[in-house]
Amino acid sequence: MSQPQDVLTVKNLRVNFHTYAGDVKALDGVEFTVRKGEVLGLVGESGSGKSVTALTIEGLLPQNAEVLSGEVMLDGADLLKLKGSQLMTERLTGIAMVFQDPTTYLNPVLTVGSQITEILASAPKLFTKELISSRLDDLKKMEADKSALSPELQKEKGQLEALPADAKLSKREFNRLAKYYALDILHQVRLPEPERIFKSYPFELSGGMKQRAMIAMALARRPKLLLADEITTALDVTVQAQILKLLQLLKEEIDTSVILITHDLAVVAEVCDRVAVMYAGNIVELADVEELFKNPLHPYTQGLLASIPRPDATKLELTSIKGSVPNLISPPTGCRFHPRCPKAFDRCSKEKPPLVEFSPGHFVECFLYGG
Repeated sequence: MSQPQDVLTVKNLRVNFHTYAGDVKALDGVEFTVRKGEVLGLVGESGSGKSVTALTIEGLLPQNAEVLSGEVMLDGADLLKLKGSQLMTERLTGIAMVFQDPTTYLNPVLTVGSQITEILASAPKLFTKELISSRLDDLKKMEADKSALSPELQKEKGQLEALPADAKLSKREFNRLAKYYALDILHQVRLPEPERIFKSYPFELSGGMKQRAMIAMALARRPKLLLADEITTALDVTVQAQILKLLQLLKEEIDTSVILITHDLAVVAEVCDRVAVMYAGNIVELADVEELFKNPLHPYTQGLLASIPRPDATKLELTSIKGSVPNLISPPTGCRFHPRCPKAFDRCSKEKPPLVEFSPGHFVECFLYGG
C-alpha cells in the first residue's frame, strides 16, 4: 500500500523576532510534513511556537519577524520565496487559516455573506470555474429531486453549460453565482437557515456560529491546507465537540489537509491522525496519535501526558513538569528542555539533538534515542 503524498513539507525553519529587549529566537529548526487528507495536531504549551509556525506558513508574520532559514514547500512551491501576486494566489487557493477568536477577525460592519463573497470577488479568474460548477451541481440536484426544472431554471442550466472553461462573467452574474456558492458553503458548515446567516452581521451570531462562519470563509477557497489555530478554545464543551466533528466531516468533503494547533491533548486524541509536540521553538516528537499516547518517548511528552487526568489510570496521581518555559531571548544551550528534564546528562546542555526516526513513523529529538 503506497504512502499518502506530502502536501506540506517544512524544513529547518528558524524565525527570530527583533524586540527592544533583544532577538526572540522563536523557531529553532522546525521540521515536519503534512500528508494529503490528514489532520496533523501541533501541540505544546503557550509560547512553544505553534502559532508562529502557522503564521510563517501563511506568510502573516509581523514586520519585526525575520525568517533566518528554512523551506515551506506546498505542493512543490516554496512559500517563503513567493512574492506579490504569486503569494496572493497561494493564500487564496492553497492555504486558509481559521483563528482562535472569530469576533476579532470578522468585520463587524459587513454581513457574513458579503465577507465570503468579497474573498471570491478579489480574484474572479481563480473562482469563476468553481462558481459555475457549483451552481450547475445545485441545478442538477434540484432536477433529480423534482424530476424536472422550471423553464427559467432549465434556461439558466443551459446557459451555464454553454459557457467556455475560461468564461469571463459580468460583475452582476459573478455576484449572483457567488451568492449561491456562499449559501452552499454556509450549508456545508451546518449553519441553520443559510439565507438568514448570509444577511446577518457577526454580532447577531453566537460564538459557535461565528466560528462556523470563519470556517466557511476559509473553505470557500477549497484550500489544499487548512490551518486551525486554537479554534475551540473560546467555546463551551458542547459547541467544541460540534466544531471538531464538523472539521472531520469537512476535511473529507473538500479533500483538504489540516494542521490543528492546540494545547489540549484531549482534542488531539479525538480528531488528529498524527501529532507533533513542540517545545520552545522545536518539534521534539512526531508520531501517529495512537503511538504517541501509548509510547511517548521524549521526556517533555511524557511530562505532558503525566500532567493530565486519564480515564484508564488506576489512581489519580498527576505530576507537573518542574521549572518554566525558557526565555527565548537567551534560550538554554543544547537541548532547550534540558534544564527541566529529569533524564538530562552532560551532552544535553552542549549539543542540540537531531530529530531521529526511532521506529517507523515515530520521530524524537533526544539523545536518549541516538543521534
